[in-house]
Amino acid sequence: MGFRFEFRLSGAGGQGLILTGKILAEAAAIYDGKNATQSQSYGPEARGGSSRSEVIVSDEEIDYPKAVNIDLLLCFTQEACDKYSMDINKNGILLIDSGFVTNVPKGDFRIYSLPITEIAEKEVGKSLVANLVALGMITALTKVVSKEAVESAILSRVPKGTEELNINAFNIGFDKVTAQSK
Repeated sequence: MGFRFEFRLSGAGGQGLILTGKILAEAAAIYDGKNATQSQSYGPEARGGSSRSEVIVSDEEIDYPKAVNIDLLLCFTQEACDKYSMDINKNGILLIDSGFVTNVPKGDFRIYSLPITEIAEKEVGKSLVANLVALGMITALTKVVSKEAVESAILSRVPKGTEELNINAFNIGFDKVTAQSK
């Protein structure tokens, strides 16, 4: 059996989770030459309602685009954590924004609790890029997609004039996890 890794990025509409999923899938498929799918769903209220983006990366053909065996779950809200934490694989990864998720579930998975939005506000200067801080963390934690591929995908996806801000946010997130792992 080949390599397969499933990501679920969850939180509220307007947090950039769909864009983050698209960047991750594009990095895997276009820049790292792997197979990848990205799917998304959000509540009818879109901004502020529940939102999720799923990405599957594999070295084989992906026959079903929905993530069902989650290897990494990102939760920006308590609601998302409560709803999806039971879907994490044994030995999977739960990455939570500790500023918004305080009731941390127990399970056979690794938990990384970091103040993602606060890091974006204080170290990047804009809470708007918390999704890119989280993407940096995800890239460092999983090593499923190369840092260079994600940076290339960020540059191709973010609005013109925001490239430096977004790359900086990504690198801060990446460095936070890398520093913690040493």
